[in-house]
Amino acid sequence: MDRKDYFDLGKSNSILAEKNKVAFVFLFFAAAFLIILGKAFYLQIFNRTELIKYSKGQIFRERKIYPNRGNIYDREGSPLAINIQTWSIFVIPKQIQGARNAYKKLARIVPALNYAKIRGIIKNRKRYTWLARKISLTEKQVAEVKKIKGIYLEPVPKRFYPNNELLAQTLGFVGLDNTGLAGLEYHFDEYLKGKARVFKYIKDAKGRPIKYETEILKEDAKDLYLTIDKNLQAVAEKALKDAVIKFNAHKGGIGVMDVTTGEILAMANYPTFNPNIINNSRPVDRKLAFISDPFEPGSIFKSFTVASALEHKIARPDTNYYCEKGSFEVGNHVINEAEKDKGYEWLSMSEIIKYSSNIGTTKIAFDLTFPRLKETLKNFNIGEKTGIEIPGESRGIFTNKENPTPLKLSNISFGQGIATTGIQILSAYASLANGGFYVTPTIIKKEKRDPKRQRIISKKTADEITKMLIGVVAEGTGSKAKIPFFQMAGKTSTAQRPAKGGGYEGYVPGFVGYPVNVDKRFVIYVYVDGPIGKNYFGNSVAAPVFKKVAKFLIYKNKEFNNLANLGEEREGAISKLIKKDSNDRHMGENEIPNFLGLDKISSIALAHKKALKIVHLGIGVVTSQTPSPKSVMGEETTVELIYSPPKYE
Repeated sequence: MDRKDYFDLGKSNSILAEKNKVAFVFLFFAAAFLIILGKAFYLQIFNRTELIKYSKGQIFRERKIYPNRGNIYDREGSPLAINIQTWSIFVIPKQIQGARNAYKKLARIVPALNYAKIRGIIKNRKRYTWLARKISLTEKQVAEVKKIKGIYLEPVPKRFYPNNELLAQTLGFVGLDNTGLAGLEYHFDEYLKGKARVFKYIKDAKGRPIKYETEILKEDAKDLYLTIDKNLQAVAEKALKDAVIKFNAHKGGIGVMDVTTGEILAMANYPTFNPNIINNSRPVDRKLAFISDPFEPGSIFKSFTVASALEHKIARPDTNYYCEKGSFEVGNHVINEAEKDKGYEWLSMSEIIKYSSNIGTTKIAFDLTFPRLKETLKNFNIGEKTGIEIPGESRGIFTNKENPTPLKLSNISFGQGIATTGIQILSAYASLANGGFYVTPTIIKKEKRDPKRQRIISKKTADEITKMLIGVVAEGTGSKAKIPFFQMAGKTSTAQRPAKGGGYEGYVPGFVGYPVNVDKRFVIYVYVDGPIGKNYFGNSVAAPVFKKVAKFLIYKNKEFNNLANLGEEREGAISKLIKKDSNDRHMGENEIPNFLGLDKISSIALAHKKALKIVHLGIGVVTSQTPSPKSVMGEETTVELIYSPPKYE
C-alpha cells in the first residue's frame, strides 16, 4: 500500500468514527427524550388526578360548612331531635407563642381540659390539632378563650335528643361531623343535612391564607315530621320495659299503627339506648329489631290460615274439625296443643281460633293445601318488606317450595318454620281491622296523605275473622286484654324460641289486637322474647302490655262518646269511671276555681275567664291542683294542674 492509499484509509476511518459519535449522541438524546416524553405522558394522563390533588393540597385549602341540621318532630310538633350550640377548640402548636402559659390558662377556663391532658394531645404535634370537639361553653368561657392568642374556637352545632331513650332506635344518631349513621338520621341524611357552603383559600409558601373564594352551594336543611305520637310512644316504651323486667326476659318489641292511614303511632324495642351518649350502649341495642329481626310468630299466624280458608270457601266459621283429643300424628312427628293438658275433640273453626288449637289449624291447612295458603300469605305481604321508611328492614323467612311436606305445612299453618318481623305482623293485622285492605305502613307525616291501599281479602272475611278474634278476648286465650265497655279483637301466641345450637329453647309470647267499637281504628302488636319462669304465655305476659297501651290511646282519642252506642253495656258505664267532683266551677270573685276532672282545653278556658296563670303537668284530666279549690286568689297566683289518664276499673 502506497502512502496515498494509507492516508485515504485513515481519513475514511476518522469519518466513520465521527459518524458513529454523532449516531450515538443522537440515539442517547432520542432515548432521553422518549423517557422524558413517557414520564410526561404518565404524569399527564395516568397520574394526573393524584398530582392535581397533591398540588391543590399544597396551595389550596377547602372547607365545607353545612347549615344547622334539620330538626325531627313528632306528629304534634314536639321535638325529637334538635341542634344545640357547642364549641370545638383547636391549636397550631408551631405557631403559638408562650405555649405553656397559654395552655395553663385554657385549662383554668375549661376544666374539662386539664393541663396534663392538653400536653398529651399536642405531644409531637406541629400542625392543626383539635384539643376538644363539641363541648358546651358558657358565654363567659367563650369570651375568655378568645383572648388567648394561638387558641382558636369554632362554633359547631351538636345533635341533641331531648327525650333521651325515647324512640332512639328509630331516630338513630349522627357522627362527629353531623352525618347520619343510623336510623332515620341515616336514611334522610341528605334531606336533614342540606347543602354545604364551601370556603376556599390560597396559601403562600408558609401556609398562610392570602386569597379567599366562596362557592355557595347552600340549600337550607329541612325538618322532618313523623307520624309518631310522643306521649303514646312514652307509654308504650314504659309498658314494654316493665314487662321485660318483670318476666326477666331478654328483650321485647311493640308497635302501634293506624289501620286506615298506615301511620305508625309508636314503635320500640327494649333494651334501648341513649343517642346522646352512644359509647355507653351495645350495638345490638341500637337497632330497631321490630323491623330488622324476624322470628317465628307462633299462633298469631293462625288468623291468616283461617282467612285463607274463608277466602277460598274451603270452610265456614261453623265448620267443625275433630282435634284428636290433643295428639295428632303427622308423618313421624306428633302435633300437640300449645297447652298439653287441653284435649279438644270437635271444634268449629271459630273455636279453633278462640282456643288456639294447633291440631285444628293443621287440619284446616290440609283441606286448604299449600298453594292456596301461600297465595293468601303473599297477599298479606308475608316474606316481603313492607316498605316502611326505616333502613335495615328484613323480608323475613318464607319457603319458596310449591309443595312442602305435610309436617312443614302443619308447622306453617300455626306459625312455625317461618319467620316474620314485628312490622309485617302489625301491617297484616291492620288489614283484618280495616275491612280487608293492605295499607303500606309509614312513619313520615304528610299534609296530604294518600295511603297505598290494596284489597287483599273481602270485607266479609275480614269481619268474620274479627268476630273470631273478639271471641278470643271475650272467652278464649286473650282474656287479659279486656277493656271494659269496649270490644277488643285479638290473638295470643306463645311461639317457641329457636336456640343458637339448633332446636328450641324458651318462648316468645305475643299479643296482637285492636278495638272494634271506636272511631279511630288502630292495631297493637307486642312480644316479649324469652321470659323466665312459669308465666310465658301470650295472655300472661304480652296481653297486659297491649291493654295498658290500648287504654291510653282510647282515652286520648276520646272514644268514650261511643259508650252511648253499646246497648245494654252502657248502663252504669259512666258511673264506674273514677271521677272527681267538679261542680260549681265558678267560685267567688277572689277564689280559685275547681279544675278537677277537666281536660287541658277546658282548664285553659276556665283559667282565661278567671285571668289565672296555670302550669300543666302530665296528660289526661286534672286529678289534683295547687292551690286547692276555693283558696284565696291573689294578683299573681299561679295554679299548678296535675293531669293523669282516668281509670276505668
